[in-house]
Amino acid sequence: MKNITPIYPDAFIPYGTWGGSWFPAWHTSALAEVDIARFAAEAMPLVLSKKGVPVSELDYLVTGSTIPWLYKFWGSPYLSHSLGHRLPGFHVEQACATGLQAVVKAAAQVQSGSHKVVGVLTFDKTSNSPAGVFPNQGTYRRTEVISDIWDNFGYDPSTGQSGFNPAKGETSMIACAGRAARKYKLDINEVAELSLWRYQQYYEAKKSGALNNILFPMKVLDGRGQPLGEVTDDYGVRQYTSLEQVKAERQLDTCVIAAGQTHASDGMFTALVTTAEKARQLSRKPEISIQFVATAEYRTEAGLMPEAPTFAVQQILARTGLKMSDFVAVYDHNPFAVNDAVFAKSLGWDWRNMNNTGCPMVYGHPQGPTLMRVIVEALERTVKLGGGYALVFGCAAGDVGIAAAFRVQGAKATGKGRRGGKK
Repeated sequence: MKNITPIYPDAFIPYGTWGGSWFPAWHTSALAEVDIARFAAEAMPLVLSKKGVPVSELDYLVTGSTIPWLYKFWGSPYLSHSLGHRLPGFHVEQACATGLQAVVKAAAQVQSGSHKVVGVLTFDKTSNSPAGVFPNQGTYRRTEVISDIWDNFGYDPSTGQSGFNPAKGETSMIACAGRAARKYKLDINEVAELSLWRYQQYYEAKKSGALNNILFPMKVLDGRGQPLGEVTDDYGVRQYTSLEQVKAERQLDTCVIAAGQTHASDGMFTALVTTAEKARQLSRKPEISIQFVATAEYRTEAGLMPEAPTFAVQQILARTGLKMSDFVAVYDHNPFAVNDAVFAKSLGWDWRNMNNTGCPMVYGHPQGPTLMRVIVEALERTVKLGGGYALVFGCAAGDVGIAAAFRVQGAKATGKGRRGGKK
């Protein structure tokens, strides 16, 4: 394994001190009816307790979400109160890049020496999302009403484009995927095959129990403490059994089909970032070392969001000298199959050797915690294969791509899998 100097040499992720809820599709679980921020804060001690870590070990809290929630003004200090351990901290928000940004910001806190054990808590609820009323003298109507989910998915304020009209180049999220597919001359047959492969990867991971160590059943209570239900699965995942079934779906835009795009969901995810010494103390496998090697962000041309992560990854490769063949695990936040097809075509990577245990395109897209789950699945995969470098990347609103490389050392291989994935 090549020796690359980490960007945060004093910051470590203790192996196994992570986990979260399953990601039920919106309006399919009791999470639709509760304050997701408070639920996530109260769930964090549950997750950490399963890993043998009391919340009293934390001395700082970085939280991340994208959709407004009750008492958001109070941020991380309020949420730390809800989890039972009053802490300082701050809140991060950058659309679907939030999960990765929160982990990076936590590492910076440790590297600076400001704090030793930083908790990272990400969450979001797309179900029953709020609408905001904004007085605005700069507009004709003087008052703007925004439905946080629907209006932001269908309108890009930086370009002024809205709706779903590919002929006019209007930029809804689906139109971005179609535009990228046309630019890279993607083939719907390959995109359909890729989409089915992603579902098969997820089905196999669930069947093998590979996700049971990071995703936990959680009871949902109302304000009186009475049970509303229990979240025990990624509810809403579609079932596909053949390529013909996938190919039979109508194209919503070029190479965009139902099987090849994600769905809105709810959920939470948490992890820790700490010093080398504390990482050894808190992890049940202290011999494993996990560090940040590099991060990158890139903003591409308007309306081409699916290609942005590829450019962010290229920046990491150029900066570190790493090659794609150096990565043991490659995982991404992919709202569309088009994302993976563009990445594979641009870098000559085999899309079959990505997202081996699942991806947001299949299990859902709760925004804030999405990339956190992606990171954890990538790190678990890397540990299983005996260590090495893990690559994580994804896109975010505003035609942004974000990527990070992690180094895992001290792990012993416990499972089979391909190392490297060039075509």
